[in-house]
Amino acid sequence: MPALPERMQSGMPYPLGATCDGMGTNFAVFSAHAERMELCLFDPSGKREIARYELPECTDEIWHGYLPRVRGGTLYGFRAHGPYAPEEGHRFNPNKLLLDPYARLLHGQVRWSDALHGYRVSSPRADLSFDRRDSAAAMPKAVVVDEPMHWTHGNRPHTPWNETVIYETHLKGFTRTLKRIRQHERGTFIALADPYVIDYLVKLGVTAVELLPVHAFLQDRRLTEMKLRNYWGYNTLAFFAPEPAYLAEGALNEIRAAVQALHAAGIEVILDVVYNHTCEGSELGTTMSFRGLDNKSYYRLMPDNPRYCINDTGTGNTVNTAHPRVLQLVMDSLRYWVQTFHVDGFRFDLGVSLGREEHGFDPCCGLFDAMRQDPVLANVKLISEPWDIGPGGYQLGNHPAGFAEWNGQFRDDIRKFWKGDSNMRGVLAGRLQASGELFDHHRRKPWASVNFLTAHDGFTLEDLVSYNDKHNEANGEDNRDGGNDNESYNYGVEGPTDDPAIRTARDRVKRAMLSTLFFSHGTPMLLGGDEFGRTQQGNNNAYCQDNELSWYDWKLATDDRGRELTDFVARLVRLREKHPTLRAAHFLRGDTEVAPGMREVAWFDESGTEMTQETWGYTEGRLLALRRAQAYGEKRADVTLVLINATPEKHVFHLPQPAVNWRMSCNSAVPSAPEAPWNEPSIEVEGRSVVLLSASVRTDPA
Repeated sequence: MPALPERMQSGMPYPLGATCDGMGTNFAVFSAHAERMELCLFDPSGKREIARYELPECTDEIWHGYLPRVRGGTLYGFRAHGPYAPEEGHRFNPNKLLLDPYARLLHGQVRWSDALHGYRVSSPRADLSFDRRDSAAAMPKAVVVDEPMHWTHGNRPHTPWNETVIYETHLKGFTRTLKRIRQHERGTFIALADPYVIDYLVKLGVTAVELLPVHAFLQDRRLTEMKLRNYWGYNTLAFFAPEPAYLAEGALNEIRAAVQALHAAGIEVILDVVYNHTCEGSELGTTMSFRGLDNKSYYRLMPDNPRYCINDTGTGNTVNTAHPRVLQLVMDSLRYWVQTFHVDGFRFDLGVSLGREEHGFDPCCGLFDAMRQDPVLANVKLISEPWDIGPGGYQLGNHPAGFAEWNGQFRDDIRKFWKGDSNMRGVLAGRLQASGELFDHHRRKPWASVNFLTAHDGFTLEDLVSYNDKHNEANGEDNRDGGNDNESYNYGVEGPTDDPAIRTARDRVKRAMLSTLFFSHGTPMLLGGDEFGRTQQGNNNAYCQDNELSWYDWKLATDDRGRELTDFVARLVRLREKHPTLRAAHFLRGDTEVAPGMREVAWFDESGTEMTQETWGYTEGRLLALRRAQAYGEKRADVTLVLINATPEKHVFHLPQPAVNWRMSCNSAVPSAPEAPWNEPSIEVEGRSVVLLSASVRTDPA
């Protein structure tokens, strides 16, 4: 590093963060309540502080300064001076090195020490005490980034929502055991760009990968002491910087290369992002960044006692997205990932927390309004997890137009139906039609319902049919963690079994449930590994299992059962792509005749008779037929008939009138059977299975 100047120049308040112009670097950081702000520079190892400067200017609550001769690769952090008055919401402590909220790249890792807290951990005064130890040795450092962007192709897939099929996966777990990839690259963005990996996704037919958090996150002290690790990553340390462990060579261009390779294959990239809370925890947590820079601005605090954080997220703190500078932080982060890395969308963890104003959840909150009008975000996919643990925290269907939502009701109801619960036939009908009672308002489209059977949080599909109870003992909490209400069923044996009858029943139900998912209107989301029987051995909360329990066991994908299921899932995806009636762009209400004698949607019982109020009211009904018709091309309509049998026994379904030239497109009981004409007036549907018939008919009278 060249000789450093004696003092900083005034610099500019925008952009926030460290901005290198080739001759020097401008530093800008927000704090409404700080009295002084210092910049600390470190040697390349990050162990020794080599210079400290006071930021010379503060404009509109942005502290800023410019340092000539400071270029890319420089390590830095901040120290904020101000009142330490927890009972007033202030927690300034200049002894604590603070990470820049706009840091683009991190060097080093957190080294757990009591010095990371702004108070003396062992003091009887708890967080009202003051800790004078320097935390720099325990903190990662921000890196000044001056890395050129290299894009050889700029074409994004821009897959229409109603053609989207999402594959939710963990970046590390997806490739960690793939031996064809070099050891140090497994579990990184470089591995995600491997042609073998991309070819696998293409053959499966998915159109988007949704990656669990890739923002830099904290390895929790409790887990570290238990010799466990934060695997999922829902504990964000920095909203702009990627998790260092996901970069094999430490270069941001690794992310660009992965996105570019996926785009070239027609696959979009959606990031699971956590803006609702940070890793600093409750008022008894650490002081690493936001808390030390301006606790009262960055976090929502109890109005009557700002010493305490509002905990609507269940993690100890809630980010105050109602504050304009915090809202700006989130928006700047989203735009950065879209513009710098060309990602195609975001899934917002605990999205209800992002929509909270002082009076509660508001679909017209400032942050949602900002996202919806932002030109950079106009063409990316926005998906909310529509719940948190705060008051009125379940807001499924209540997000604004333009957002899709994880439909947890779909998950629960489909599980109950195939488990054999009573009074589920009418509920199933709603789920098959994109849960219109929840989403068909404000001109929203069926794609707003993101349908899933399983997700990272909970059982895998294999475990859903193999365990009645969770088995989370490996998490070190005496099996108390994780949900107890899983709507699962083991078919007679808890866990793995060699009993052929049980294995057959389990496999058949898995295929029936997957058929239900892909034949439902809305946006299907497949949990990665479900297509070949990935198991977590009954652990439904594997957030801390960064090991073989969570990593994909690709040997399962190569045995006969795994290959058969993978081929079946790929077939379901192709059928959905082929038939417009399986992926409608608009809600179907059944009031439009598409072809003679055929409305756009109609429901029948096994006799071929249209469902009535009486038959809908039969609580033990587990047989159902759904016919859909949609016009396409020149006087033609695509027609599909979904036949569902959730009983253990086979049943005969009589096909509804008018008669058409049906083709047997899929039978989940015989997954490898080819398509073939079906000329009979009835069909025998095996127990716990789904049949899809299809036809092309004229829309005008013959």
